Amino acid sequence: MLLSEFFTVILLLAGAFFFLAGTVGLLRFPDVYTRLHALTKADNVGLGLMVLGLALQAESWAMTGKLILIWLCVLLSSASVAHLIANAARKKGIEPWKQ
Repeated sequence: MLLSEFFTVILLLAGAFFFLAGTVGLLRFPDVYTRLHALTKADNVGLGLMVLGLALQAESWAMTGKLILIWLCVLLSSASVAHLIANAARKKGIEPWKQ
């Protein structure tokens, strides 16, 4: 196994772990605001790690650039959608969870 393949496997597994952590947060956290936080943070980091792992195996710089562009588009869209959802929840009167 080449060193790049080893790092690819490690990065893909780490990315999968962050996706799993985001899913657990979605299922376990008590309100919409903490669920949004779990999803946007964990999924963006997970996708970033996946992109890095796939970029190590890319055949060209163009393919690596496309992967990074996809990641940047997801970063922008997830932040925008999370803001819209949180704003709609606030306007509906949904209070943040308090212990």
